[in-house]
Amino acid sequence: MTNDPIHPAVRVGHVHLRVVDLDRSLAFYRDALGFGVTADGRPMGRPAVFLAAGDYHHHIGLNTFDGAGAPPPDPDHAGLYHVAFLYPDRRELARAVQRLVDHGFPPDHATDHGGTVSVYLDDPDGNGVELYYDRPRERWFDADGRPVVKADHFDFRELIDHPNHDGGT
Repeated sequence: MTNDPIHPAVRVGHVHLRVVDLDRSLAFYRDALGFGVTADGRPMGRPAVFLAAGDYHHHIGLNTFDGAGAPPPDPDHAGLYHVAFLYPDRRELARAVQRLVDHGFPPDHATDHGGTVSVYLDDPDGNGVELYYDRPRERWFDADGRPVVKADHFDFRELIDHPNHDGGT
């Protein structure tokens, strides 16, 4: 058995979610978040759709393999807490938040974590979704080199109102 660390270039490539209704989920992931459809299996009899940002094959897979209309997972059981999408900067996160609001999916809350700034909401099936941006790496640690870890809630509208300000939240 080896205890060598995983290669530092390894990244989470995609998340695949079981959903109740593909069209309803597409209204969220495609229309409200802006991911593009890269493949739709429904014409071939496969109840799955794949979406991506840019030209990647897929960042999100959606399926109804367990049956359309199946109940969502019980939030009191172990499982996925949330999936997180990293935005390049505060301005792009603010644009995403405005797009969500415009499509009727306002964030539940926003949190300044120190090294990151995040907004949180649930998709139509109750899956947790985090949208965030990283602050510059030098702001991830305090003067003693310890990671800055906090959870200061703020009104997500501050992102929309001040997309270029990052003096705190």
